[in-house]
Amino acid sequence: MNDRIEALRCIPLFQTLSDGDLAEIAGLLIDRKFPKGATIFEEGVSGDYMYVISSGQVKVTKMSDDGREKILEILADGDFFGEMALLDHEMRSASVKTTVDCVLQALSRQDFIALLRRNPDIAMELIRVLSARLRETDEQIRGLLFERVDGRTRRLLRRMARDDVPSQPEYLATPTMTHQQLADLVGTSRETITRVLKDLRDEGWLIQKGKKYLVPKD
Repeated sequence: MNDRIEALRCIPLFQTLSDGDLAEIAGLLIDRKFPKGATIFEEGVSGDYMYVISSGQVKVTKMSDDGREKILEILADGDFFGEMALLDHEMRSASVKTTVDCVLQALSRQDFIALLRRNPDIAMELIRVLSARLRETDEQIRGLLFERVDGRTRRLLRRMARDDVPSQPEYLATPTMTHQQLADLVGTSRETITRVLKDLRDEGWLIQKGKKYLVPKD
């Protein structure tokens, strides 16, 4: 139980809660393990659970009109998803699939709603996070309309880079992402994103280590 409480304490949604509240939440969570490439839920299906990522990485996707998968977001340790279906009881607005082996904590709709009613701090933090996501969506739309691809790429990498790099403390690292995933998130072609990444590396702003990208903190 203590390990689960410590894991919850690292999640922004639960950071302001007391040990007693965290212990209560820990007792409600269901451990679920998913292998790489698994579908956690599909767009258009009703949802009964929200999920918190204990470890791993998932992609949030929608199908385009021509049947292609469009990546909306990449989420990793400490992130959560699936909460909207629990709040409005509508169909899932997107699909979520694992990109690596994942350990998730699932919280049922009934327990989630009861938790929000008992803990105003969680409700306020949820509002804050959802507002931030809405602002990010607005920025993505603005970027697609007005901003050049290199500017959109810089902004995306800055947003995605959250992990410290002990060997290079002046940098933050993104999750593992392929060029195609980056292209989908930026809204361009894989060929274009490959060229932009090379330009950013050449000018010294970006360091690439495998499928992770290091960007300066400032």
